[in-house]
Amino acid sequence: MHALKSLGFHTIHANLGVFYAHISKHILILVVYVNNCIFTGSSNQLIASYKEKLNSCYVLTDLGPLYWLLGIKITHDHAAHTITLSQSSYIDSILLCFSFTDAKPYRSPMVPRIQYSKKDTPASPNEAIQMKCTPYCQAIGSLMYATIATCPDITFAVSSLSQFLDNPSNIYWEAIKHVFHYLIGTKDLQLTFGGKQHDLEGFTNADGGTQEDWYAISGCCFIVDSGAISWSVKKQELVMLLTAEAEYVAATHTAKEAKWLHKLLASSFHKFYIF
Repeated sequence: MHALKSLGFHTIHANLGVFYAHISKHILILVVYVNNCIFTGSSNQLIASYKEKLNSCYVLTDLGPLYWLLGIKITHDHAAHTITLSQSSYIDSILLCFSFTDAKPYRSPMVPRIQYSKKDTPASPNEAIQMKCTPYCQAIGSLMYATIATCPDITFAVSSLSQFLDNPSNIYWEAIKHVFHYLIGTKDLQLTFGGKQHDLEGFTNADGGTQEDWYAISGCCFIVDSGAISWSVKKQELVMLLTAEAEYVAATHTAKEAKWLHKLLASSFHKFYIF
């Protein structure tokens, strides 16, 4: 921390793992994750110079331009001024792991208008024994990483099915397989940022308590430069008496996320676009 401050870096209080430095009209951004870091900026010469300065403080291994990060493929199109994130290789690996590589693709991650209930427990002792040998938890965990990284379109399905980890039945397993079938046809979809410069945009809604426990579900998504950067689907904490109440709760949580994202963006590189 002291070494970074001596080099002119400042901490972003919205995320203590992100540091930035304004050098004349340029900006440098350093993101630290455990023992890895990403270094970028608006000047290649400054990046090279500050790499040497950082290396004099800490022993660093320069792996070159960033193309892969935690199983996410990162593609830079300098002509179009875009950055693309893709998990097609990761999705291929989990499809292979769960033997879905040759399955038929589906158009949606869930059967439309279907509702799953905790009452749908294993129908017989034999089914319960069979489900103990079914990799339900492993499948949810594998899908969860795709959900939080680059696949907001399966967020609701995975969130709904993760409620049944303690006692899954064949009904829930069929629903998990439906998600895998959907990923077969959408694995090459990507998150693309850039091309057009837009301010932070957010969207939110609530379902009005259609679940069996009457808890409404809030959903939100935030977009910057045409690409989604934050999304979530989760149950609200209390049972609401009116749909309007559920929507106010959803709007409140979305406003909190918007405030944090605005603080994260505005504190350092609000008007800088780096490609």
